Amino acid sequence: MASRFQAASLVASPSYPNAVAWSDENLIAVATGHLVTILNPALPFGPRGLITIPANKPFPIGVIERQDLYSGCLLSTCLSRDIRPCVRSISWSHIGLAPNAGCLLAICTIEGRVKLYRAPFCEFQVEWVEVVDITDMLYDYLANISFGESETAVSSDVFQPHSDKLEGNNPLQIVYKRTSKARSLKKIGEDCTSKTRSLKKIGEDCTLPLVTVNQYASRNAMLSSLVVAWSPVLCLPPETDSAPPDNSSNCFSLLAVGGKSGKISFWRVHEPLSYTVEHSRVPISVMLAGFHQAHNTWVTAISWALLTSDASSPQVLLATGSTDGSVKIWLEYSEKLLKSSEVNDPPFSLLKEVINADSVPVSVLTLIVPVQSPQKMFLAVGKGCGSFEVWICDLSIRKFDRIGSYNAHDHVVTGLAWAFDGCCLYSCSQDNSVHSWSLCGNSLDEVPIPPNTPGVKNPADDLPYLFGSCYGVAVSPGNLVVAVARGFDAGLLNPMYQARTQKAAIEFFWIGGQQLESSTNRNLEFGIENFPGFPKKELIYWECNMLWYLSQYEHLDKPLVVWDIVAALLAFKQSAPKYVELVLVKWLSVSNVESHLGLSTGKILSHASRTFSNTTTRKLHLFNIICRHVVLSELKADKINSKQPNLEEFGGAEEEKLKLWMELLLCSERELRERLVGFAFSTVLGLMSSLAAKVYRAEGWDPVGLAQMEQWVALNYDHVQDQLKLLASEVRNLDKRKLHSVCEYVAGEQCSHCSAYVPLESPEIAFCQGAKCSGGVGQSHKLARCAVCMQVCPATPSWFCTCCQRYSSKLAPPQFFSCPDIHWISSLQLNPAP
Repeated sequence: MASRFQAASLVASPSYPNAVAWSDENLIAVATGHLVTILNPALPFGPRGLITIPANKPFPIGVIERQDLYSGCLLSTCLSRDIRPCVRSISWSHIGLAPNAGCLLAICTIEGRVKLYRAPFCEFQVEWVEVVDITDMLYDYLANISFGESETAVSSDVFQPHSDKLEGNNPLQIVYKRTSKARSLKKIGEDCTSKTRSLKKIGEDCTLPLVTVNQYASRNAMLSSLVVAWSPVLCLPPETDSAPPDNSSNCFSLLAVGGKSGKISFWRVHEPLSYTVEHSRVPISVMLAGFHQAHNTWVTAISWALLTSDASSPQVLLATGSTDGSVKIWLEYSEKLLKSSEVNDPPFSLLKEVINADSVPVSVLTLIVPVQSPQKMFLAVGKGCGSFEVWICDLSIRKFDRIGSYNAHDHVVTGLAWAFDGCCLYSCSQDNSVHSWSLCGNSLDEVPIPPNTPGVKNPADDLPYLFGSCYGVAVSPGNLVVAVARGFDAGLLNPMYQARTQKAAIEFFWIGGQQLESSTNRNLEFGIENFPGFPKKELIYWECNMLWYLSQYEHLDKPLVVWDIVAALLAFKQSAPKYVELVLVKWLSVSNVESHLGLSTGKILSHASRTFSNTTTRKLHLFNIICRHVVLSELKADKINSKQPNLEEFGGAEEEKLKLWMELLLCSERELRERLVGFAFSTVLGLMSSLAAKVYRAEGWDPVGLAQMEQWVALNYDHVQDQLKLLASEVRNLDKRKLHSVCEYVAGEQCSHCSAYVPLESPEIAFCQGAKCSGGVGQSHKLARCAVCMQVCPATPSWFCTCCQRYSSKLAPPQFFSCPDIHWISSLQLNPAP
């Protein structure tokens, strides 16, 4: 039995499958009744975000005859009179859609409402902020086209207050009017939900049409959403006719919303052109992209996968499941979707109906296209009977193979999640069972979840193991941790102390030691002794999985979220620090392993520092994070930044080892700073020559701090690379009057406290010259410099890095992290990137 390493209690119990979702920025959302709890797995007992789902009034879609209330097509509507709202489906967007560069959270309720929320980054509150009501926008569109009905199909009769249509206390007869300006519902009559209030007052000013029962059922189904899912990030090609909205980037994501009508609506949400942490009223660009009739019954499950990331013609796969048991795979060309003028006819083509309609509804499904095998697709489909199926498709020849059907659970399958690039599958069920599966070729075999836990269990985790159900499973961004949402069995809890406060919990399990096909025949190359609780084989699995994890971040489209690898390395460091050091050394030397065999750690680290000039910017960035958080975790960030760490207290071999890693870190940071300065110089030269203006300004970034960067190069002229010296000389020769037209150029800086002159002596901090007092003694202020542009940070809120403890008034452009080396950067002004 696997042991969790931490758990966090929840105030309510989940009710629907896929109740837990893990975002790319390392936040976990758990749908529990009328609440959504957002927590950080790094601080499970720390501050949490909260979304409280309010009750919403029904849309004014019309009224029906009283005798039609119990018609067959309205049976589901009449039986779904839930008193309190409840969350049915949640989904995180990719990083960058929120105004603060974070993720948006889409929420679908049992009322059929879909809303988008963002983090309260400047509101100083725990409640997340609603930014868009998708269902309101959907209603506006459907109302404008009369719900797709002909004008003659709607009765000209209006709701009469004294007719038989008013008799009875029917919730469908509540009357509202929509105001066009505020787009909110305003109540006209008295509330009809009170049995003691007369219904004659309702509808005195009513203008709602009388509709047939079929029309009412159809309209209600169009507005009743069941499931939401975000697509991977897509980009508009430069030559497309569809320009992004104002203040929006050409990168976007599609939100798929499945409903009771069998249709899926697609909503295009663009990334902001620039990000901010100061302004809260930043609009989110959302537009309706189209509808697609995917099934004939309710759409209950949706999953996306990116098939082709080519910016000129990106392709995505869409898997959909329904209550009739059918599962379909759709292929979509994003370019055609953008050029399509018909909202009701988006360019989706049916690739395969992998499962035909039967009597068992689809509860969950998950789709993945492995990075290592981009022409393959893995699909897992969970059903209400407790079984799930796995399909593999060779997309190059469009051959679908059913691996098998597995009766692994006794109740409905409530969660499925792929891990390790499709090598592992995790399933859970309402029967409280969680299973781990390994995919080897065309065979899926059950394997145990690793029972051993590195490090020490969190002492604050005192929750009982008295669970009765499981409602979702999610894998961390780095695939080293799995989170499971569980509800407690109230009959097993102490009614006095536990049952009142403990409703559900989310558990965290390490899966870094999971056995995979690629690691089965590996040997542990480093000769280290086993430590208690971990056999040699499991150390091999951990080593392989962590090295695989680190290699995945070489792909620039993968967000750099490293909580799980840092937490795992810190946990191992408590018992086996030598193991952690050897794994990191192997990662640094992975590109040239043969030449380093038999060398000492010191020689390998010295060689690594000499190869930093040829190391990718992304790998340098990742190394800095891991070095600070793991290897140098005992040192304070400000001491490292000032290059004055107190290492004498460690003494002996430990002191020498830390000095090696410290020198390696400073060498890496210097290389990154030179590349960032060179990137800014190259961009300015390109802008001045009108070669790259369209390229960089389209991404919402203009170089700042150019004067400070020139001063820094002059101060370190004997140590910077020749390519940077050449770029600096070219910038120095530019006409400064023309330079102001393309970027900000401020040679002299002033103190924000006393307006005194601030010279540049260090890229970290600054001291103003101070104002002279009556006694002749000046007062100097210590100021922080921006880690990106080296300008003095303004008094307004700035970005703060929790890793290096530095401030930044401007973020580095995303293109910078794709730079392979300084040589490539120096050629930017001649060959601007497409």
